[in-house]
Amino acid sequence: MRLKDKVCIITGAASGIGKAAAILFAEEGANVIACDVQKENLEKLKNETVNSDRIFTYVLDVTNRTNIKETIEKIVEKFGKIDVLVNNAGITRDALLLKMSEEDWDKVIEINLKGVFNMTQAVLPYMLKQNKGSIVNTSSVVAIYGNIGQTNYVASKAGVIGMTKVWAKEFARKGAQIRVNAVAPGFIKTPMTEKVPEKIIQSVVEKIPLNRMGEPEEVARVYLFLASDESSYITGQVIGVDGGLVI
Repeated sequence: MRLKDKVCIITGAASGIGKAAAILFAEEGANVIACDVQKENLEKLKNETVNSDRIFTYVLDVTNRTNIKETIEKIVEKFGKIDVLVNNAGITRDALLLKMSEEDWDKVIEINLKGVFNMTQAVLPYMLKQNKGSIVNTSSVVAIYGNIGQTNYVASKAGVIGMTKVWAKEFARKGAQIRVNAVAPGFIKTPMTEKVPEKIIQSVVEKIPLNRMGEPEEVARVYLFLASDESSYITGQVIGVDGGLVI
C-alpha cells in the first residue's frame, strides 16, 4: 500500500476528482480526511466506498478560517499528525469580462485561490513540526494557456501555480522534507464539465491528441503519486493531466 497509515486531507472530496482521490487513497491504506461543504455527498462517499473505515468526513468551508482551524485541531487530536494535504476544492463562475460580476470574481478567487492559502497556512505548522509532508495543489491547464470567459478561474488557477513555486522553496528551508506540487487537469469528466454544452465539448475534444475527455481517476492517480514517497525528490512542479491538450 502506497499510503499506508498516512493521514491525508482532501478538500472538495464529495464529488469529481476529489471523490476519486478519496476512494483511491483509502484503497492505498491512507486515513482519508474527506472535506467538503456538501454534507449529503460526503455521506454518499462514505456509504459507497468499500474502504469506508478509512474515510473520515468533515463538513468544511475552505473560506472560513475559524472552521478550518477547529477542523484541523480535531484531526490532529484524533490522528496525531497530517502527512498530506490535497487542495482540490474549486468552483467556476464563467462569463466574458464585460459581463462578469464582481460577486462572481470574488467567489472564485475566494474559494480557488484564498481557500488554498487558508488550508495550507493551517496545516503547515504540523508538517513543520514533523519535518515532513506533501502538499498537492489543483491548478488547471487553462492557467497555462488561458480560456475565453474564465478570467476569474484562470487568475485563481495561475495564482495556485505561483503559490506552489513559492512554497516549494519556502517550506523546504532548513532541510524540511515538505514538498509542494501542482496538478493541472485538462478536460475531465466531472460535475463541473457536465454543465458544458455538447457542441463545446466536441470542439475541445478535437484539440486533444488522445481524442477524449479524461476520467477523474486518471487525475487522482497523479495525486496519489505526488502524495506518496515515490515522489520524494519532486517539488515545485506543475504536472499536466490533459491528454496532450497543451502540447
